[in-house]
Amino acid sequence: MATGVVEVVDLRKSFERAEVLRGVSFRLDKGETLVVMGGSGSGKTVLLRHVAGLVRPDAGEVCVFGRNIERLSEEELLPIRRRMGYVFQGAALFDSLSVYENVAFPLREHTDLSETAIRERVVHVLSLVGLGDDVLPLLPSELSGGMRKRVGIARALVIEPELMLFDEPTAGLDPTNSKMVGELIVELKRGPCDTSIVVTHDVELARTVADRLAILMDGRFAAVGRADEVMTSGEPAVQAFLAGEAR
Repeated sequence: MATGVVEVVDLRKSFERAEVLRGVSFRLDKGETLVVMGGSGSGKTVLLRHVAGLVRPDAGEVCVFGRNIERLSEEELLPIRRRMGYVFQGAALFDSLSVYENVAFPLREHTDLSETAIRERVVHVLSLVGLGDDVLPLLPSELSGGMRKRVGIARALVIEPELMLFDEPTAGLDPTNSKMVGELIVELKRGPCDTSIVVTHDVELARTVADRLAILMDGRFAAVGRADEVMTSGEPAVQAFLAGEAR
């Protein structure tokens, strides 16, 4: 049987005796978008950071691209991380670098491309997120929140990853920019980066992008399955959560 792009089995993590993840399991296949929803502090970001190898679990398995990563060294993780793009909640751009240098940064770190090739790649990925080359010299402080988010997505895309990880991609954005980000995630599925995990509290974003939906409550998945099935679940706790988040 073929392995999934990501497989997580009985993942557990505590911080200072507080259990954050209490036995989370799921599988993500190529071409799927899994949306993980949960309240503030529910462990959504902690789960995503485990998939990226940024956090080590207390127990359980995290398998990415067919390889268990929970005990790998930073050096061993590098070739795996090169195959994934991570969009941080606050975009996490380098304040002192221009848009061009921010987006070019992963290429300088992970490839031997010429400066001409780097510029072509940077301009291309910025065009994918709806930004022109007029933004290249700008600093992050000169960008709107929506533009910063798009630059963060472009930086994640520039290494042409096979897997995208989005941490609250619409947090702090107005409805127009939130809708744009949702449409962009859907559009990415038509290209080579067709597999993603999206962590969000945004019900409308989940409706737009999710193939499968997981609700994280009390450190476990209260529901996981096809998005339409979870959205219409008769489980009272799930419906109460969705109704609360919608407000």
